[in-house]
Amino acid sequence: MWLPAGVGVDVSVFYDRQQELEKYEFMMGEARGRLAVTLDMLTDALILVGQHAVYCTSARDRGAPALDVQAVLKEINGAKELVGAVMERLRLDKEERLRLDKEASLQGAADKSEAAKSGLA
Repeated sequence: MWLPAGVGVDVSVFYDRQQELEKYEFMMGEARGRLAVTLDMLTDALILVGQHAVYCTSARDRGAPALDVQAVLKEINGAKELVGAVMERLRLDKEERLRLDKEASLQGAADKSEAAKSGLA
């Protein structure tokens, strides 16, 4: 059975997932990169719980996972949804800041041009 690195060892996630963190932080920035790694970790947890669910079935419905496993799966999926929403909000905020900075820069250039014209007239 596959287990994430560091299982059974008390190691900081910053050490355990250092390469992933560096890669995603470089590509997406610190906050979004860390959230991306968090999503990966939640996905890994879903895989592990899913593997467990194969052997731990409901007493009422043998084809379904036990109720506690279903609850864990629901919570992890909910956490992934929230993290994804935060990542999207951060991306949109960054795009808006860039747009506003560009507009301010263009407005500053226009003001300088206007001032130069009025000084020459």
